Amino acid sequence: MRSRHPLLRRVSVTAVSATALVALAAPAEATTPSGSPAVATAAPAAAADVDYDTWQRDCRAVMDQALPYVKQRIADTGPGEKQAIVLDIDNTALETDFGFSFPQPANEPVLEVARYAEERGVDLFFVTARPGIIHAPTEWNLDQAGYESSGLYVRGFLDLFKNVADYKTAQRVAIERKGYTIIANIGNSPTDLSGGHAEKTFKLPDYNGQLS
Repeated sequence: MRSRHPLLRRVSVTAVSATALVALAAPAEATTPSGSPAVATAAPAAAADVDYDTWQRDCRAVMDQALPYVKQRIADTGPGEKQAIVLDIDNTALETDFGFSFPQPANEPVLEVARYAEERGVDLFFVTARPGIIHAPTEWNLDQAGYESSGLYVRGFLDLFKNVADYKTAQRVAIERKGYTIIANIGNSPTDLSGGHAEKTFKLPDYNGQLS
């Protein structure tokens, strides 16, 4: 079993907020606006010592909801429709807070859904609060982990002073302007998912902000 991140402590598993691994400006608290797509989440568990196995089990519970939806949505692709899935990176696409290896390994439950979609013509876009200075190693890491990225969005200098939720929403708008329908948005923080511009959202656990 992998060891717990040293900053993790005994918490109630409710998955409600997160901070970014390399964020240089603290994200503001975000809430899902009225009318936004429903968010699929892992069922809350009793207070537990959050370890790797717990996290993987909770991630699997969310992605077990995502996969049937993605399969059906791909089957319902309209004529000429370009479909996309948007993913956060830290503790979503990649394992960040459990171990310190580089390249960071893929979060397997998320990778399985992403690969299923990509193999059937869905483009994968990654929107992260990581700063632009680590764009190249992040892109390389995603490739090494098994993701076929169609675009990686990182924060430029001015973005570091913006609300993270607003920044991430703007990137999804930019993807839509390229002609894509974002069929799913996957992340572990409210700032990953609020703001709309995705047909459905799937929230992974962050255990009261204990995971970035």
